[in-house]
Amino acid sequence: MIDPQLMSKMLQGSNIFGHERPLVIRVSFATCVLATVCLPLLGLITCVLISSVFHFEDATGTHCQVPNYLPSISASISLSPECHIWRFCIGLHSAPRLLVAFTYFKFYKTRFAARFPESLLSCLNLAFSIFENLGLLLLTYVSSSETYFVHKEGFVLFIVSSLIYMSITCRLWKTIKKYSLSPEDAKSHHWKVRFLLLNVCFCAFAGFFYWKHNMYCESGSYTFFALFEYLVVFSNMAFHLTAVWDFKSREVMVISSSEDKDF
Repeated sequence: MIDPQLMSKMLQGSNIFGHERPLVIRVSFATCVLATVCLPLLGLITCVLISSVFHFEDATGTHCQVPNYLPSISASISLSPECHIWRFCIGLHSAPRLLVAFTYFKFYKTRFAARFPESLLSCLNLAFSIFENLGLLLLTYVSSSETYFVHKEGFVLFIVSSLIYMSITCRLWKTIKKYSLSPEDAKSHHWKVRFLLLNVCFCAFAGFFYWKHNMYCESGSYTFFALFEYLVVFSNMAFHLTAVWDFKSREVMVISSSEDKDF
């Protein structure tokens, strides 16, 4: 005797009665987040290594000709083939990044449907997440060697938007932690706050050494600026990586229709 559930699965996955089984692609949200973060991480490390090994003089040169031992991110992604590697990684990274942003927005709107302050902050959170992504795209596709002013404004947009986005996110998760019994929510809020504080500190140090280099042209100042610039980006990536805890049980699904062949 055939199990009814088995028969149902057989009918669903076969061509019986002219129906084909829809194509279903399932990816865990954690995997999606990891891939989204790893793309710029691996791209940046690759660009810095190539610049340091093959284009050291060009990547570490400064306007006042003082010794510098680390290429800045802007210098690393403006040379060739580094710029093409970086643009490829960020191009692949940008769409999943928006997917994560809208997933958070939907999550917050559901969670804070009856709370006006948090509902408003959810909208601002989405806006600054999009601005952060736009800033990253701008500084990526307009290099400092092409149009320095546009590249600089893209970098400023990225930094300012990311700081505001992370601050709003910490505020929202403070409320979530307050009314949640899940240890994962508490851990997520704890590490979000830590990475935000680290990011603010690294931004302050990077800004200080950048100002010191431009004002006094001291040897080593630009090297420390480049070092803290790396740490700003790494702490930003670590902050976004906490989404693994926030959507641990979620999946991203792509389903094709067998009737019209549309996705």
